[in-house]
Amino acid sequence: MPTIVGDVLGWIVGLVDTMGYAGLAIVVALENVFPPIPSEVILPLAGFLVGQGQMTFVGAIVASTVGSLVGALVLYWIGYVLGEDRTRALVRRYGRWAMLSEDDLDRAKSWFDNHGREAVFLARLAPLVRSVISIPAGVAKMPLWSFVLYTTLGSGLWNAALIVGGWALGANWQLVEQYQGLFSKVFVGLMALGIGWFVVRRLMNGGPSAQRERERSEASA
Repeated sequence: MPTIVGDVLGWIVGLVDTMGYAGLAIVVALENVFPPIPSEVILPLAGFLVGQGQMTFVGAIVASTVGSLVGALVLYWIGYVLGEDRTRALVRRYGRWAMLSEDDLDRAKSWFDNHGREAVFLARLAPLVRSVISIPAGVAKMPLWSFVLYTTLGSGLWNAALIVGGWALGANWQLVEQYQGLFSKVFVGLMALGIGWFVVRRLMNGGPSAQRERERSEASA
């Protein structure tokens, strides 16, 4: 492992270990703005600390999700204030320092264009676009309340999965990083099944109008 990477990871581990929830929130916020800082290392470490009794499970999820939201809002406001052209110019000039390219921006924009507001939720469960999705959301001037809602829900699920993984693996929490791609696919698959089940159930029940009609009938009975 290169020295600089080892130093960064050592700093992450030390900050979370010494500052607890505040350190966890700070590092996760930075991870959202600077993707080279890996959540696949930060959050399993938090899970390990949960298993050691140094954090609570709920506290770790809340702290990490607050950090995710803060970091996402920074990128959202960059896109919102600068617009697409100036944001692209910024990425072209300085993106290499955060290992961010125009291709990453294009990929995130494609997600947002294809899935709309739900992309902000789904992307939090997927690698590569997880952080960058906030920029096209800001460029599109997605309503702030819905951006906050979808970011919080998606981040909370992703963070909980990695924290549970680190908790379950104990001293071997670093192994979670090797399986993060599988975690992403499982989560996206489960969400797709859940959405499909909801749509099918609504159709089988006759849709919203039939539901309202049944409610009126029951009320008048």
